Amino acid sequence: MTTKTEETVLTLQQQGLETAMRMAQLSIEGSQRLVQLQLELARELIEDGVEGAKAFGETRSPQEALELRARHAQRTAEHLLGRCNEIVRVSAEIQGEFGRLVSERFVSGSQEAVSAMQKAWSGLPFGGASGEAMQNTFEAARKTFEQLSRASGEAFAAASPPPARKR
Repeated sequence: MTTKTEETVLTLQQQGLETAMRMAQLSIEGSQRLVQLQLELARELIEDGVEGAKAFGETRSPQEALELRARHAQRTAEHLLGRCNEIVRVSAEIQGEFGRLVSERFVSGSQEAVSAMQKAWSGLPFGGASGEAMQNTFEAARKTFEQLSRASGEAFAAASPPPARKR
């Protein structure tokens, strides 16, 4: 038979495991999105390179070859910058998701930790002024956690990227 304290600790451990699993899932999903962007960039650059090589083979003058080379370099730079912007956007989204998850976990975990400590201490034989002092300490800790949670939530919300726009 388990006590309330043991049940509370088990619940906190379960929630920690769930959070770790969600973070791992976010990490895997984000990595897959980034790899996909990199593969798309590589494919585009290879296609452009093949087209450029074909066109270069058909040039008739050095001037035409230079113009073709300049257009190819500009197209390549545009592809690189476009994909780099997408990679930065995806990275910011992933970071925002991690921040929200950590913030949520911090809020709920802090409240649960204070609650667990109160439950654990409530079974002990405190009385009079010492029991009241402990209760006041727990209440102050709870209020502090709430303030920190609110502040961290606002900070993560301010730091999160705006909603993604599809091209």
